[in-house]
Amino acid sequence: MFFLPGALRLLLLLLAVIVAWSNAASIYEVLSEHGLPMGLFPKGVKEFAVGEDGAFWVHLDEACNAKFENELHYERNVSGKLSYGMIDALTGLQAQDLFLWFPVMSIRVDVPTTGLIYFDVGPASKRFPLSLFETPPECVAVRSSKGESGRLRYKLDRRTSGSDAQRNSKKDEKQEQSTHKIYTGSPQREAMSSSQSTD
Repeated sequence: MFFLPGALRLLLLLLAVIVAWSNAASIYEVLSEHGLPMGLFPKGVKEFAVGEDGAFWVHLDEACNAKFENELHYERNVSGKLSYGMIDALTGLQAQDLFLWFPVMSIRVDVPTTGLIYFDVGPASKRFPLSLFETPPECVAVRSSKGESGRLRYKLDRRTSGSDAQRNSKKDEKQEQSTHKIYTGSPQREAMSSSQSTD
């Protein structure tokens, strides 16, 4: 009998589970299979994985912004948990409201559909026409917003001194790096995510 090293055997098992669970060729098909609009992610997503429990990650070549009624910011790595009509435990996506950016924590649609989609941004829920998200949007590459949460931008708007703002930015960035964990679905991808976040 032929034995594989433990890590390789685990990787092959994980890949088999992902392939067996979904025959979808793209994240857009996965969204559609879960009753969600294909336009929740920008055009050109090639790298993604979905686990049997619905946990997923999407990797973009660059952080980018897409315009709907409001603007959405996608980090290079977006992750969450899919269930029918909903994405929960979302990380890597922010929505702009007025001049502030807020993390999007979940997205849901009504089943049966009412033609609306809801974005949970913490203290509030934003409602949009579902038709805005029918097709994947163009996304304009931007510098990653790490460390520039709505809280920090609010502090900058309140005219804190430049040295205070810089010190707060570094402090917020260190906190995000130490607490932000992206579900990747594999030990190799986890190692890559950890090394990227420390750069």
